[in-house]
Amino acid sequence: MSFVEYGETIKDGDTAIVFLGHESMFPVKVQHGSVTQTKYGVIRHSTDLIGKKYGSKVTCSKGGWVFILHPTPELWTMNLPHRTQILYSTDISIITMMLELKPGSIVCESGTGSGSLSHALIRTVAPTGHLYTVEFHQQRAEKAREEFREHGVEHLVTVTNQDVCKNGFGVSNIADAVFLDIPSPWEAIGHAKSALKAEGGRICSFSPCIEQVQRTCLAMEESGFTEINTLEILLRVYNVRTVSLQIPDLGKAAEDNSSTGFDSSSPSHQGSSCANLQQGTVQFKSGVPLREVVGHTGYLTFATKS
Repeated sequence: MSFVEYGETIKDGDTAIVFLGHESMFPVKVQHGSVTQTKYGVIRHSTDLIGKKYGSKVTCSKGGWVFILHPTPELWTMNLPHRTQILYSTDISIITMMLELKPGSIVCESGTGSGSLSHALIRTVAPTGHLYTVEFHQQRAEKAREEFREHGVEHLVTVTNQDVCKNGFGVSNIADAVFLDIPSPWEAIGHAKSALKAEGGRICSFSPCIEQVQRTCLAMEESGFTEINTLEILLRVYNVRTVSLQIPDLGKAAEDNSSTGFDSSSPSHQGSSCANLQQGTVQFKSGVPLREVVGHTGYLTFATKS
């Protein structure tokens, strides 16, 4: 199993996604002899998972069933263990596009965090590209190495435990793109410029506060970066549901007005007209935004090395 190469069957040691529903899923490490508890009962790895095809419908001990899905960066983002705040697919998609990433690209990232963006970057640059990711926190760096090894992508990524603001990325003049997700990105702009290739490399900085964006833009301008621009990506989800609305009989109301000669602006006449409009109902599909929406995650600042 690999996050960048699809495997047909579930094997011992794989990371799989147990899908109970769109709002209920979780990752599991498949191990011979292990069991996983769900609300539908027990899943026995040896008999229920190993050797089965990904996408299979598995019946649990209580008679309920789940689907076992092959892991992808998108599913991992939704189910990974949070060591830090993470980036979600809305921001990740615009980052990979604006950084102009493709198979074979060399990317530098700081910090690694929970590895949400890292998995998406690895999938994008595979099979010949490489990700150099820097994490300040030692335990998080070690956990990231372990996950990359378990997910079969360790040959596509190098994890370094150091302070990028002081020590940089450990590479020079080879990166096609640099991504920064650190508290003070303006302190790492010089190191990012050194890591980027001679000309045309792209940089992106993620910051939750506009004050951080202002200082980062000033540092980019001082370092000679061009095409500096900042985006804020907002996701608005709609619920599609069936609603019923009354159908007014506009023709009959117009006919009544012409025959009686009443003034339509009269309050008493408005009441009689409204009664005539209540003729029936019709059902149709309508999109309604959610009452509670995550309005802001952060600002994405992009620039090009001149």
